[in-house]
Formats: sequence, structure tokens, C-alpha cells
Amino acid sequence: MDVAAIDTHLQVRADRDEFSGVVRIERSGDVLLERGYGLASRAWGVPCSPAHRFDTASVTKLFTAVAVLQQVEGGAFGLDTSVTAYLGLDETTIVPEVTPYHLLTHTSGIGDDADEEDGVAYETLFADRPNYAITETADLLPQCVHNEPKFAPGQGTRYCNCSYVLLGLMVERASGMPYREYVVGSVFRPAGMDRSGFFRMDRIEPDVAEGADPVTDAAGAVVGWRRGIYSYPPVGSPDGGAYVTAGDLIAFDHALRDGRLLGAELTAAILQPKEHYRDLPAGTHRTGYGFEFEVTPDGEITTYWKEGINVGVSAMLAHWPRQGVTLAVLSNREDGAWNPIETIETALRADLGVSRRTG
Repeated sequence: MDVAAIDTHLQVRADRDEFSGVVRIERSGDVLLERGYGLASRAWGVPCSPAHRFDTASVTKLFTAVAVLQQVEGGAFGLDTSVTAYLGLDETTIVPEVTPYHLLTHTSGIGDDADEEDGVAYETLFADRPNYAITETADLLPQCVHNEPKFAPGQGTRYCNCSYVLLGLMVERASGMPYREYVVGSVFRPAGMDRSGFFRMDRIEPDVAEGADPVTDAAGAVVGWRRGIYSYPPVGSPDGGAYVTAGDLIAFDHALRDGRLLGAELTAAILQPKEHYRDLPAGTHRTGYGFEFEVTPDGEITTYWKEGINVGVSAMLAHWPRQGVTLAVLSNREDGAWNPIETIETALRADLGVSRRTG
């Protein structure tokens, strides 16, 4: 893999103001590339560096999945426990048959708050309700527990943010701790993620990159920049919003694969696709959800990954076992991460003589 060429490409995009963020690539534990590109703060002209913490959007669901599986290992509840019974949600549209397994694999069928597959923007949820009123996990419940189900549990696959809200509530009940406090103590610390946390948007934290997306005119020219302060709650929740450095995100992957977060059985389970696969074009291998990771189970490139996207945020953690390569890309703009990820994937495929993406 030509790391120098990747670095040059990313710098060119940063010089064109098409990318800002941090990229870290490791092979078998050796750091091949770790560098910041573009600006962490447009207001103050601060350049990105590996020390900056970035919002990860839905990559946060990985930390929630581990927290849930830790409760399963501890015997607090099982993967087949009724969620409604455990949380006392009988007077809702969530049917008793929904289990943590369904929530973890996006096979519950529950109605989401902002259905991404229907193209609903998350920020529309706050047109009539102030986003700053949502600071605790339970504050998110009114957005989803009375929505009509999309299908019966286990009868389909549909990405659902509110699945992870419910899982976070189960962690809170099992541990007796607020979700964020539990994750910092039982996921971040054992993984050595010393720079990571859940930081409020309305408070000053050092080395936190400021998310912003370009505002364009009718001709596509950038005429300004927009922050996402009204687009989601002011502090992270089980479905998104943890802040990490690129080094910390890869430290999480190491800790998970090394068995420092879960026992052997559930470490294997979190990285294995389940029976519900997402259809892909003809000629490609089928990709399924593990316990939140998306996994390509076989073929020319076997990999697992998780991506996140929101206003002023795009991120990915990915691992390719055959090459021993782990990648973290963090960007403080919604469209920032995708070209760097594709560039690196293309280089990995070239190493294997593979011309097409397999999953």
C-alpha cells in the first residue's frame, strides 16, 4: 500500500478545502500514517492534528453494543430478554417479542425517530421540540416508543437509531449508572481511550474539533459554513455523539480483538454477521450486521467496519484481517470522510489484485 501517495492525495483535497480531519492507518500494530488535514476550527483557523477529538456520530453504537454485551456476560439480561418487560414499556407500540438481539442487529422492526432509510433528516425532529431539552437517555423515548412498527421482530432488517436508545436504557437499568458514565468507565478506560468522552456542545472542551458543513449557492459555490448546533441533542447518547481521537478509536479495536472488553464467545459474536443480511448488487458478497459492526463474511476482502454521519460529522473504523490493517478516519464535515476511505480501500484492493469492492 502506497501510504505516501495516500498522504499526498489527502493533502491535495485539504488544500482544495474538500477534506478536514484526521486519518490513522495501522498494519499489525505499526502506525503507517497518522496525520491531520485541514482545519479543526474554521472560526479560529486551527489546523487539525491527531490530538483533536472528533464527534463520531453512529460509531458510538459500537461502544453501546459492547456495554450491552458486558451486561449479558454479567447475567443482568439475555440476548433473548423481552425489552418491553425489562424496561416497563408495555404501554407502547414496541411489541413484547423485541429482544436485545433484534435491537443489536437492526432486526427489531420498531419505528425509528428519524427513519434514515426513508430519507428523513434527524434535525427535523427538533422543529417543534428544542434539542437542548434532551440530555438524558430517557429524554429520547418520546421520539420513538409510539411509532408504528415496520415489520415483526426478526422478519426484516432496517437500520434504527432508537434500537440503541433502548439498549442504552437497558445498560442504565442493569448497571445502576447513567449510560455515559458507564461507557467511560467500562469501555473507554479498559480500552485505553484516555482522550475520549461525551462532551456537551454548549461547553468549552480543549482539543475538540468544530463540525461545519459548506453552504452553497445555486451554482454550487461555497458562500459560508454552517454548524450543527440545532441538528441533534447537545450531548451524546447511546445512538451517537461520543468524541474520540483517531488513536483512541483504533485502541478500541485493539482492545476488542484482544479480549479486553468481552469474553471470547461474545468477542467472536460481535464480529460475525448474523442471519439477516443486507442485499448488495449481483456479483458482490453479502454483508450482514454483527452486533452493530457491518461484516463481509467471506470473499476476496473480509472486513468489518462501522461508519457514522451527521451534520458536521463523518467517521469510520474499519479492519481488514487478511492484511492486518486497521483504519480510523474522523472528519468535522458531513462529506469529509468518504473520499479518504475510498482512496485507502482502493489501495488495499490494489495490494490484493482486486478490482472491485466486495462488501
